[in-house]
Amino acid sequence: MGAYFHVTPDRINLTLTAFMIFYALGTLIWGPLSDHFGRKPILIAGLGLYVVSSALCAFTWNVDGLILSRIFQALGGSAAGVVATAIVKDVYSGKKRGSVLAIVQSMVLISPAIAPVIGALLLKFISWRGVFWSLTGIGVVALVGSLLFEETISDRSTEMLLPSLGRLGKVLQNRGFTLLLILFSLGAASTFAFIASSTYIYQNDFNLTGQEYSFFFSVNALGMIAGPMIFLWFLKRVHTETIIRSCFVMTAISGLLVCLLGSRNPWLFALCILPASIAGSCLRPGSANMMLEQQKGDTGSVSSLMGCTGLLMGSLGLQLISMPWSNTIIALGVMTMSTAVISLAAWPFVIRQAIRLPGPIKADNLG
Repeated sequence: MGAYFHVTPDRINLTLTAFMIFYALGTLIWGPLSDHFGRKPILIAGLGLYVVSSALCAFTWNVDGLILSRIFQALGGSAAGVVATAIVKDVYSGKKRGSVLAIVQSMVLISPAIAPVIGALLLKFISWRGVFWSLTGIGVVALVGSLLFEETISDRSTEMLLPSLGRLGKVLQNRGFTLLLILFSLGAASTFAFIASSTYIYQNDFNLTGQEYSFFFSVNALGMIAGPMIFLWFLKRVHTETIIRSCFVMTAISGLLVCLLGSRNPWLFALCILPASIAGSCLRPGSANMMLEQQKGDTGSVSSLMGCTGLLMGSLGLQLISMPWSNTIIALGVMTMSTAVISLAAWPFVIRQAIRLPGPIKADNLG
């Protein structure tokens, strides 16, 4: 793309930076709007914008047009993730909600994890424009689904539009929710740092080809996919809090192993970071349901804050790992271990501030 537009890689990277920033901003807007207008209209509006802007990305003939199109693509695409979480709370409760969240919330991690593998495969057969046409087609399929979707929200917000957006601040006044939000978002920093640095680690530090990188990266992608299934298996046997604490411990150990052994060869690095990939994905369903339990209303606003905070923390992780470290692998290991240790240490204090917790399994609740 840089060669096609005759610009530097930094200029092309703005398309990703702009996408991340406006995706995070979009999550803050769509959630409260879905509480006011309903889930279906917001889904249709967001996905419609995503389809049009994805097509514009494929058509554009200059880099400025591409950046602008990516901004609108991010704004439109962010609607689906936020509304999906809100719909789950509208429709499901108890253990069933936990099961569905295991699928929905894990997509936040799985999608960026498998994207490099799928992208590398697509670029063997099509150009970068073809990738955007593929995204347009996916958007059309999702848009058709939203047109067939039946509204799930029963009590819409009756406030005016601007006060509806102001509900974000009201939700943040919920001490239990806000502390859990900060705690559970910490892990996104190390997760996104791994995703961003993996290309450089495998291809520059270990001198692997693009195809070999895709293979090693897919090992961790499979771990992220397995995480929700592992959560569902343990959900029938132990309390959600136990699963969460175990995930923190597992991530900390993984980070330590990366520091000690990860620099030796690509196989050791992949195997050392794998427990953190599994634990991060396993953690999401239970943590999401725990945050949703803190707020009876304003589900869209809650979903918005969950999505935005995770993305902002992930963006912070991207910036930290992009610094000129002498050893990126050790820097990633330290970041992974540190976020997990901080979360584990803060957990006893944060959990005491929670208003409502999922009950035991036998009570047909999440945990």
